Amino acid sequence: MNWETVIGLEVHIQLATASKIFSSAPTAYGAAANEQANAVDIALPGVLPVINRDVIAMATRFGLAIEADITRASVFARKHYFYPDLPKGYQISQYDLPIVAGGHLDIETAEQGARRIGITRAHLEEDAGKSLHEAFDRETGIDLNRAGTPLIECVSEPEIRTAAEAAAYAKKLHALVTYLGICDGNMAEGSFRIDANVSVRPAGSTEFGTRTETKNVNSFRFLEKAIEFEVERQIDVLEAGGSITQETRLFDPDSGETRAMRSKEEAHDYRYFPDPDLLPVVIDEAFIDTQRGHLPELPDAKAARFANEYGLNTADATALTQSRVLADFFEATVAAAGHDKAALGKPAANWINSELAGVLNRDGLSIADAPITATQLGGLIARIQDDTISGKIAKQVFDALVAGEGESADAIIADKGLKQITDTGAIESLVDDAIANNPDQVAQYLDGKTKIVGFLVGQVMKASQGKANPKDVNQRLVAKLDAMK
Repeated sequence: MNWETVIGLEVHIQLATASKIFSSAPTAYGAAANEQANAVDIALPGVLPVINRDVIAMATRFGLAIEADITRASVFARKHYFYPDLPKGYQISQYDLPIVAGGHLDIETAEQGARRIGITRAHLEEDAGKSLHEAFDRETGIDLNRAGTPLIECVSEPEIRTAAEAAAYAKKLHALVTYLGICDGNMAEGSFRIDANVSVRPAGSTEFGTRTETKNVNSFRFLEKAIEFEVERQIDVLEAGGSITQETRLFDPDSGETRAMRSKEEAHDYRYFPDPDLLPVVIDEAFIDTQRGHLPELPDAKAARFANEYGLNTADATALTQSRVLADFFEATVAAAGHDKAALGKPAANWINSELAGVLNRDGLSIADAPITATQLGGLIARIQDDTISGKIAKQVFDALVAGEGESADAIIADKGLKQITDTGAIESLVDDAIANNPDQVAQYLDGKTKIVGFLVGQVMKASQGKANPKDVNQRLVAKLDAMK
């Protein structure tokens, strides 16, 4: 039987506010356990929550960015469940009237092409605390520092069909919230957590299968692996005559498998009702217009501008706008290299997406921690463009910059004597030597095997220690060889 996969993602986006959603307690990461949980966060008798205005502003900007409807009067509700890290016995969230309704993200994958994924809603809620199992022998500790941290929970429509699409959607959402400046996007610290709802159904069916929810996936690669495993598991169960249990599951990155955690509740199990301590959040047009004015250039618009302004292809423009920091690094690199954006855009993109990306991947670094600055890389590209150094020598200079051996490309070129040979007589002499010392290859060229000229260029470059201009060498060799015919 052919099966179709149905995926919906619920993404918890931690908002980059200085204080919590309903209290003045700080939200800084890394504090000692339970130092950042106050009386409001744990609902001690007599305290009242007060909404953080910055939370409303950030949620509004998010809604505008995904072209959603901003609810003019949204309501907070109490979501009841009992778990050790939920000190109140309920979570303040939104149910019937979320602050953001509708919206969409446009994604693209190699297998499915371009698609628009609908967003059902994005609502505000407070985070729970954290259970600590590893630090205790046969016991669990509770850290309530996260309790009350503001979250947007963004819920997609069940329109995602493959693990690759799910990863593309999550990456697009991650880029968006970091561009907006409403989330730092740090997945390792839990600032951006993904729950994947997965089900399968016979191809062509319009009925949904029973879904499972894989909780708190904290990397895009793990998201793909978790979904791929869960799809295969569900198909195997169904084809063996079994049935799928609606449940919450966890992904084990070591085994690459999901495992059952607990049964999955329905909405009515949470006994939602409006929180009596919180008034509706009323938003007027003036507030929305103000937040619209705070919107930065968003990823899709930036990619389109990069393609037009810097002469980049779609793939390069998209890659360079995956994060705001990377996009800024690219533009700063081009600015440092010169004034001709159209001529410098492609070389800058190539260096960033190849050589620099290789170093970052090798050392496990982000672009924010790159061992070379945009000014240094731009200076290197400038020296290639003006023929001070060849592309081969440029890689030596790049490696030296990464290793911290000099403040600039110019300094390294001068210190190491890497400046390209521009003496016409010296290059002519090297070309003549290559022709004289390689009669067999010259004969092959004269017999019509013109690609052998590459070998001769290599001999000249070797003799010049890479300092000759390979394009100039090639032209001189071809001219002399053709004259011998």
